[in-house]
Amino acid sequence: MMTLKKYNRESIVNKRITVIGLGISGKAVSILANQLGAIVFASDSNSSEEIISNAMELMHDHHIATETGIHSKKIYDSDLWIISPGVPAKSLIVEKALNHNIPIVSEIEFASWFTKFPIIGITGSNGKTTTTYILKQMFNDKQTVGVIGGNIGIPFSECVLKEILQPPKKLVYLLEISSFQLEFISSFRPHISIYTNISEDHLDRHYSMQEYVKMKLRLVENCKKSNTIVYNEDDDTLKSIFNNSPLKKSTYGTKSSNHTFYLKDDAIYHSSSNTLFLKIKDIKLKGQHNLYNLLAAATCADSYGIKIDHIKSIFKSFKGIPHRIEYITTIKGVDYINDSKATNINSVIVAIKTYKKPIILLLGGVNKGVDFGLLIPHIENNNVRIILAYGEAGEQIKSALGDAVRLFIVNDLNSAVKNAHSIAQPGDVVLLSPGCASFDQFKNFEDRGDFFKSKVKALS
Repeated sequence: MMTLKKYNRESIVNKRITVIGLGISGKAVSILANQLGAIVFASDSNSSEEIISNAMELMHDHHIATETGIHSKKIYDSDLWIISPGVPAKSLIVEKALNHNIPIVSEIEFASWFTKFPIIGITGSNGKTTTTYILKQMFNDKQTVGVIGGNIGIPFSECVLKEILQPPKKLVYLLEISSFQLEFISSFRPHISIYTNISEDHLDRHYSMQEYVKMKLRLVENCKKSNTIVYNEDDDTLKSIFNNSPLKKSTYGTKSSNHTFYLKDDAIYHSSSNTLFLKIKDIKLKGQHNLYNLLAAATCADSYGIKIDHIKSIFKSFKGIPHRIEYITTIKGVDYINDSKATNINSVIVAIKTYKKPIILLLGGVNKGVDFGLLIPHIENNNVRIILAYGEAGEQIKSALGDAVRLFIVNDLNSAVKNAHSIAQPGDVVLLSPGCASFDQFKNFEDRGDFFKSKVKALS
């Protein structure tokens, strides 16, 4: 978006920095900038309980000036803006700041200026979080210490602050990075960039698939020939984008043998000696989508120099992450599954395909601009028996899917759980895979998933 001079530890002192947005990343970067000696002012037009709590913490514990419920003129009295991922590039205050010639960076860009350690950036439409957690296991051995952060709920600024206060000897940052976080990067450059896949997502923010893909590609726009891109060659979009890239490439997939790890006869082989790496049946984490996540992580770890035996041990032991096709319990022969992490249609499709049993699907929340009609062939080809649509997107879901499946609109997720429990029969799967953002009723997908789990456990 713009090129600007990076601040260092000396030049940041006494610079006036405005932080826009007081969610978890805004709070963390305010504390980091303050620790580095900048004069910080944090502003959020929202006045929710969380935002006010964060503002109070910044004022009382760190003596940082804040405002909530408003963006006053004071935000423009600044040498630099650090903007939270939730604030779109096209918002009015951003346009005004640019007219004032105020440089704007994202929280991950700012934090990256003050770390001494390599970064691995993980992006894509689906599988980012699982791949990041697998990498954490693979990068925790005698050679390295993997630290996760970014879009995963641990702001990069928080990680870098810890690095400054308690300098470690060896460390690799494993950052899950969303398209929102890439809108205001300038020099951010991962050592290795992983692209899991590209599918329709966040069109409410980026307006077109072309714009969404363009934003995802910003992850590698500052990369040099010494940097590596790890990408899924089975994804047609990624294959067409990176086929002729001058950057160092390391691919993975299941359809070809031209990869570091390739599939043959229900087993995985390593290309360096064409020796058997692992039999598919020995992988702890089941599902085709998870095989892709494991291959992405393994290809990255191998490229970095992690020992092959350690990579293999993670294939055999990694169980998965909370809120992603997470088994909760079985009540009277009915399985309850928490897939709250599924915030787009492609994730819902993956979840539906995971089960052979009849499914009662809980779908709803805030529509991110996607077409629910894309679910129709998968509903018809799989065992989706009933859909319970809830939240803001309820009516849109009904108009898109109402003719394809038995569908009922309920008020909220609590009602959806109660209704699912009353109509489920032994052998069914009650699957929360919302296909939507959570912000109509919850802070985030974790909050939604925890709520779902609590309501399910209350049934038994």
